[in-house]
Amino acid sequence: MRRLRRCKIIATLGPASATPAMISQLFRAGADLFRINMSYASHDQLRRQAGLIRELEQEWGRPVGILVDLQGPKLRISTFKDRIVTLAKGDTFVLDSDPAPGDQKRVCLPHPEILRSLRPGHAVLVNDGKVRLHVVEATPVRAVAIVDVGGAISDRKGVSLPDTEIPVSSMTIKDRADLEAGLQAGADWVAVSFVQRPEDVAEVKKLTAGRALVMSKIEKPLAISRLDEIVEISDALMVARGDLGVEMPLEKVPGLQKRINRTARRLGKPVAIATQMLESMVTAPVPTRAEVSDVATAVFEGADAVMLSAESATGAYPAEAVAMMNKIAEEVERDVYYRTIINAQRAPPQAHNADAAAIAIAARNFAESLDLKAIVAWTFHGTTAFRIARERPEAPVLALTPNRETASRLSLVWGVHAVVTKDAYDIDDMSKRACKFAGREGFAKPQERIIIIAGLPFGTPGATNMVRIAVLDSHSK
Repeated sequence: MRRLRRCKIIATLGPASATPAMISQLFRAGADLFRINMSYASHDQLRRQAGLIRELEQEWGRPVGILVDLQGPKLRISTFKDRIVTLAKGDTFVLDSDPAPGDQKRVCLPHPEILRSLRPGHAVLVNDGKVRLHVVEATPVRAVAIVDVGGAISDRKGVSLPDTEIPVSSMTIKDRADLEAGLQAGADWVAVSFVQRPEDVAEVKKLTAGRALVMSKIEKPLAISRLDEIVEISDALMVARGDLGVEMPLEKVPGLQKRINRTARRLGKPVAIATQMLESMVTAPVPTRAEVSDVATAVFEGADAVMLSAESATGAYPAEAVAMMNKIAEEVERDVYYRTIINAQRAPPQAHNADAAAIAIAARNFAESLDLKAIVAWTFHGTTAFRIARERPEAPVLALTPNRETASRLSLVWGVHAVVTKDAYDIDDMSKRACKFAGREGFAKPQERIIIIAGLPFGTPGATNMVRIAVLDSHSK
């Protein structure tokens, strides 16, 4: 089940894709990871879906990733006497701590931490940004705002605060319970919503304690202002364009997508592009031309993964959406300009772990100059494969690991095809089995050459220090 593309596909599970048959169909159509969205999934649904994914792994003999996406804090206004009001541009409207039902002049904002943090000039966006206000007066219990963009708002609509740093964790009580349930269900990746600062990510990494890798969702302007710090502490990034497009001007989102993607690439962290990639396929069997171009742009930019949300979770054509994304990625990666664009984005070597980084670069250069058919990386925790993927080599990457968890985590990483096997016990065994798997998985034929990266002594995590070129013999298949 080797994919003929480097960019990976994440499919969100939901009511349209919760059956064993549909999950299998999505995998066969091209899904590499499955996202379980804890904004909607119960713990029972989480356990059931994770179990089906692991059964799929057993059936196909291929690692499949599980991404548990935490809901994060949901900030909402309270209720109105008449359930809905309509605000006009220039109106004065008050957000306060009074629990009484709201009216045309005011409404309760049942988040004291927000009221304490608001300052004059801060923007307040309600109902996915459809109604926009700015604060002119603020006290710890009351904020007076002027309406900039009017419209209707109703009970319990969401609130976004692009200018306000809220002094609370991005992890709610619900998130902590969902995180533990996800870890017990065998999550490979955990996505953290509404990250504002690196401390938000550090908190989740402490709670996961290595049981899963942590993906930071970049969807707030405050995260952009501390992007390098957040990328440094994260294991991966998601460009969550939906909320990012609510809290920032829409025209800025494409540039930010490129900035986040390239920052993550420079620091050797995978990045996924998400939200509304094939949105029209929620109800239609084919996407718009603009949506095809959107997916293609992410692939041309060298994103590690592209993600489907409602398209596969609640849409009428989940398998068709995955298949379409698969076809777009394959076509882009065959394009004559693809390799030129990918090569132009290569970043200087990382200063830390310089020896291992140099070996990854050397492997890429050897493979390209000698026309080697594959780069085979023996890896324990996946670090070696991450480093090679950072270099975006033209040769495919085959990761051999004794850890099933590592193989499933690598399902997110650009260009990496992972296989679970026992660790090598000496150099000859390392070379022989690397050739065997390169032949068996369709990367090379007898008499063709591969390059092998490993660490000595064997079984020592993080000790990448050896490069070897090997030739497949007639038994390597």
